[in-house]
Amino acid sequence: HHQMHPGIYFQKNETVSAGIAFFDFDGTITTKDTLLEIIRYRHGRLKFLLGFLLLSPWLVAFKLGIISNQLAKEKVLRFFFGNMPVASFKQLADHFATTVVPTLVHPKAIQEIKKLQEAAYEVVVVTASADWIREWCRSMHVQLIATQLEVKDNRITGKIAGLNCHGEEKVRRIRAQYQLDQYKTVICYGDTSGDKPMLALGTIRFYQPFR
Repeated sequence: HHQMHPGIYFQKNETVSAGIAFFDFDGTITTKDTLLEIIRYRHGRLKFLLGFLLLSPWLVAFKLGIISNQLAKEKVLRFFFGNMPVASFKQLADHFATTVVPTLVHPKAIQEIKKLQEAAYEVVVVTASADWIREWCRSMHVQLIATQLEVKDNRITGKIAGLNCHGEEKVRRIRAQYQLDQYKTVICYGDTSGDKPMLALGTIRFYQPFR
């Protein structure tokens, strides 16, 4: 198993890898928003609908641009998961990742990821979702950059630790972890305006590719 090292053709000393691919998750790899799906999975349809009815003033405020994406999301997380013991949440998240997430992914997205991996690309999921997709990423052998949930006294608070991994924050997190000039090709996949900053990093970009 000999690996080609294109780096020898470059002036720089470091090896330039074949490439890296960054995928948004919800709506790009999946057909549905996994935050909504894990809420439905955990609480059932009735509590899901009732909860969003009670949360509707916050969601309207977000749609009108009065509050941030992050604050709206924290209201949702706190309502449905606030004060849940971390161990219970992890169990829920892992079960959801292994049983429900596979039913939500586009087959074409799986084919694309496998094709990239066969071509020796690093594949990274960059998502505003959190722990509930970690085990799926592990099973697919892809790296994960995700929103981190705040934990206090071994419980989920419903707040986000740091910033929601969305928009410009996706770019900041990618740059903090990867030196993009070490890759010959950077491919980015996304499906909403929140992915535009990340898509701009790509030497090749795909918008809503698997629909």
